[in-house]
Amino acid sequence: MISKEHIIKRFTGYVTIDTESDPNSKTTPSTEKQWDLANKLAEELKTIGMQDVSIDDNAYIMATLPSNIDYDVPTIGFISHFDTSPDFTGANVNPQIIEAYDGKDIVLNEAENIILSPDYFEDLLLYKGQTLITTDGTTLLGADDKAGICEIVSAMEYLINNPEIKHGKIRVGFTPDEEIGRGAHKFDVEKFGADWAYTMDGSQIGELEYENFNAASAVVTIKGKIVHPGYAKGKMINSMYIATEFINSLPRLETPEHTEDYQGFFHLHDMEGSVEETKLQYIIRDHDKGHFEARKEVMEKLTNELNSQYGMEVISTQIKDQYFNMREKIEPVMHIVDIAEEAMKQLDIKPLIKAIRGGTDGSQLSYMGLPCPNIFAGGHNFHGRYEYVPVESIIKATEVICKIAELTALRNKN
Repeated sequence: MISKEHIIKRFTGYVTIDTESDPNSKTTPSTEKQWDLANKLAEELKTIGMQDVSIDDNAYIMATLPSNIDYDVPTIGFISHFDTSPDFTGANVNPQIIEAYDGKDIVLNEAENIILSPDYFEDLLLYKGQTLITTDGTTLLGADDKAGICEIVSAMEYLINNPEIKHGKIRVGFTPDEEIGRGAHKFDVEKFGADWAYTMDGSQIGELEYENFNAASAVVTIKGKIVHPGYAKGKMINSMYIATEFINSLPRLETPEHTEDYQGFFHLHDMEGSVEETKLQYIIRDHDKGHFEARKEVMEKLTNELNSQYGMEVISTQIKDQYFNMREKIEPVMHIVDIAEEAMKQLDIKPLIKAIRGGTDGSQLSYMGLPCPNIFAGGHNFHGRYEYVPVESIIKATEVICKIAELTALRNKN
């Protein structure tokens, strides 16, 4: 049995180390403080008995659990990231342990009246009677993705301590900077040497994902002309008004707050403006490749129409692809999804196979030659003060890793 107390100690030890990444940094990792956990993890892997433990100059960690069987089995991998999102502070995380959750409101911070309530976060009711780890209301928790790291380390430790569970060679990898889209950028797939892998980076227990958004960023720059407002007739061009035209010309209901499931969107996430220049920063998302390309065309067409309307180039749009739907790379090797699904079923976990409304290291890794579906890590409400994770979900994810290793070996036994 996997000890709940051991899991809690390991997980809380990880989340109390600040590893927030920085999108404005040019280094890898993007913040020096990520090294604090990276070095700790490398040493911990050695301590539990992993072999070939390495940490490179960019803080990418890899290690091996050798096969304990005498026949050939595909090498599988498990991957998680140790950075946390810059969307909300990850400094001075103070995890709270809620034993035998009673289904009622959880007061995260009495002084600031911050409450985690099932009236708003209905998923809480799925975990009545379980042990929850929450924030104190002033930081994120970091279950994204330190829960995944805890699960992988704990699973490797369990397999080492229970050699009667037969498995092939297993590789583990921990990455920096996933939260700013760079987690796979310097991942050495050839060195990792796995036939396929799984990222432990999903949310609710049972999640199993092999589809994600196609993604692009768009920077829209609008140029205006500033003159004295008292003498501006026929001369001033206010870039902020043109920016408003651009914003309002995009489909109003095709935004994150109005979409779900397989529906794509345009998301304006940042804007800065003056009369003379306004910049809009968008992300474009869609699961369907054709719809994704059409969304980019909509923005380009709107740019051309506004320039034509004003009789000059007042607006320019720079679109950059970020990542693509990994379904294209997973479908030819669907047995790797089947193994994970069977592992969950054998552990009495209902598989929730659905598309990721976001990105994952697994998407980029799949296009780099390492097919990599995504499995639940157990946390909820990522990137904010209401983040929580049931300890029982961490334990179940740990068991799924062990069962996948076992089933992979059994499938290849002569």
